[in-house]
Parts: sequence; structure tokens; C-alpha cells
Amino acid sequence: MLNVALTGNIASGKSTVAALFERWGASLIDVDQLVREVQAPGTPVLLAIARRFGTNVIRPDGSLDRAHLRSVVFSDPQALADLNRLVHPAVLKLREARVAALRESGVRMVVTDIPLLYEAADPDAFDAVVLVDAPAELRRQRLFERSGLPPHEAERLIAAQMPSELKRERATFVIDNDRDVATLEARAREVWHALETRVRA
Repeated sequence: MLNVALTGNIASGKSTVAALFERWGASLIDVDQLVREVQAPGTPVLLAIARRFGTNVIRPDGSLDRAHLRSVVFSDPQALADLNRLVHPAVLKLREARVAALRESGVRMVVTDIPLLYEAADPDAFDAVVLVDAPAELRRQRLFERSGLPPHEAERLIAAQMPSELKRERATFVIDNDRDVATLEARAREVWHALETRVRA
């Protein structure tokens, strides 16, 4: 089974490529979804978050107030490190269990959509890394248009990630998303064919 990481900085177009890969036959694991699962009400991770950051990060219905927690950790590097320490091991364990189950079922390619691959995971744990990238100004414009976040918070989200230039050097494949959706799909298809060749090898 080919184990592929799909990554990209915020507003790069990674989610669009993930949807294309899934449509073309990959089994997709969405790490953001795994994070939501390990932070669900009543889970050990959510209880640990409440102990570290206070009960004001928990909504009345018992769910995590993500916006409030984000405002806390992005203004405090140590708080962000603490949050990562609480969340990432549980996410890694859950992802490994999903990958093992897919391998057991005979799946030939699993693609993990993992935004913080270089910041919080191990790229060497994958057979190939696909990076979706776009110029910083274009990503910034897309983020402002789609998120509705205040400019200062959007800038914090951008600044929290490793510069994509450093990621390009370490990726197996790079898909540039600096034009229209049709161009992005064509470029993604080229990488998909290359991945399929590795599966057949």
C-alpha cells in the first residue's frame, strides 16, 4: 500500500486536491477530522485541554470553543506547544489505526490530508509527500475572501505555518495552484498518475 501525505499551507488549495484524489480512487484520511474526533466532548484530550486552558474554552454543550482556544494559543507560543503536546499523539495514534485498517482491507493507496505535516508530524513516515502551493499574496487573498476572519487573525494563521518555500525543498511532488481550477486539476492529475505508477511498481 502506498502511504501518501498531502499537505499545503492555508488557502493553498490542498482540500481541492484532496477531493480530486479521493474521486480518482484514493482512500482519504482527513487529519482535521481526526482532531475533531479526539477533541469530542468527554474525550481524554478535551478534558486535558480544559485542565490546561481552563473551562472557558468549553462551550455550554460540552464541545470545544475552537475560536476562543485559537485566540489563546496564537498569542502564546508556549500555549501552542502545550496544545500540540496534548493533541498530536492522540491524532497520530488514531491515524495509524485507520491506516492499518485500510491496509488490512486491501486498499492500494491511502492519502492523508495533513496541513501541519512539517510542523507537527514526520514526513519520513510516508512513502511520498505531495505539496500544494500558491504564492503567499494569493493565499492571503483567498483566506480573507473565504474565512471572514479579522485581518490580524488571518495573518496569525498564515504566520503559524512554516514558509512554503522550505516545504517545497522536501516534498516529493509539488502542485502549483496559481491559476484557475481547471489548471489545478490538470496538474493534480499528473501527480496522481505518478502516484499510481508507484503503486504498480
